[in-house]
Amino acid sequence: MRFAFRHWTAILLVLLIAAWAIFYLPGTPSYAIFELKQAIDARNGSGAAAFIDFRKVVQNAGYEMVQNQNSASAASTDASNIIAQFVGKGAVDLFSGPMAALLEQWAVQQVNDGAKQLQMPAAAVAGATLLLHHSDDTAYTQWTDHKGQVWEVRMEREPGGWKIVQVKNVAQLLEKLKNQQPNQFANPSP
Repeated sequence: MRFAFRHWTAILLVLLIAAWAIFYLPGTPSYAIFELKQAIDARNGSGAAAFIDFRKVVQNAGYEMVQNQNSASAASTDASNIIAQFVGKGAVDLFSGPMAALLEQWAVQQVNDGAKQLQMPAAAVAGATLLLHHSDDTAYTQWTDHKGQVWEVRMEREPGGWKIVQVKNVAQLLEKLKNQQPNQFANPSP
């Protein structure tokens, strides 16, 4: 009793930190990034896939590519640009479900196989977590990897927890993956 009375501030501080770790921390996007890294390190593809909304990632990537294509062809008339954008977004919405399923299947397989290009270095996770901007039900982080590529990842709070919903400049990532594994993209396995 005497110990508790003499060290009441230290005990209170420990209790506050424990309450924070138990009740607040697991609901943060930073913790979701940490759990994603743990799932990848454990080669748990299904566990890692639980932190990614593949349909939204594919849709956002498709919208980004349509917008980039429309920006490149800005010399055309405004009416044809609007029609192309509408048709492009419609195609993205139509094909995002099947593409998301294929991407998820591929990602789960890669994580289960321990693919080196999907590993998350601890320093990168710490940096991404420190640079994380969090506002209500959205969060994003941006960093430059050791190869000079700028990454911007957006997350949203969904009923199952925090999930990645967008990876900016995903066209560059897909091109790199395609070049690294040309046979798998040419002949996808069932």
